[in-house]
Amino acid sequence: MTSMTDREATVAEMGRITDAFFRAVPFEEGGRPSYDDIRDLFIAGGLLVKNSGQEPEISSIDDFIGPRRRLVDSGELTQFLETESSHVDEVFGNVAHRLSTYAKSGVSSRIPFQARGVISTQFILTPDGWRVTSMAWDDERPGLTLPDRG
Repeated sequence: MTSMTDREATVAEMGRITDAFFRAVPFEEGGRPSYDDIRDLFIAGGLLVKNSGQEPEISSIDDFIGPRRRLVDSGELTQFLETESSHVDEVFGNVAHRLSTYAKSGVSSRIPFQARGVISTQFILTPDGWRVTSMAWDDERPGLTLPDRG
C-alpha cells in the first residue's frame, strides 16, 4: 500500500470538511439541522457569502446560522437537502480551493423549492489542520445556468 501524497491528503481533508458542511445543513421533515457543527469547520472570523441576489449577503458563522435556525424553529422551513454533485480542487502549499456544484431542495412556507448552483470554498492550513476561511455561492436563475463539465 502506498501512502498518500501531501496533495492527496489535503484533497481528502477538503472533501471531509465539505461533506461535514453538507451533513450539517440538511434535515428531513420533523428533524433538525446540525448547524452548530459548522463552527468547527471554519477559522474564527470565517465568512459565508450568498451572492445570488442584487447585493451579496455576507455573514459571519453566527449570522449565517441564526436566521436559518429561526426559520426551522418557526416551522417555516420544514425540510432541506443540499448535496455536492461535482467539484474541482486546487492546492498550493498552505492554501486550497474547492469549486463545487450543488443541488438543493426543501419546503419553505409549505412550498417546495429546488435549485442548483456553484459554491467556492477557500481553505487554509492552520496549526489545528485545514479550515474554511470562506464560502461564496450563487444559484442558477434565468440567464445563468451551470456550465457543462461533462
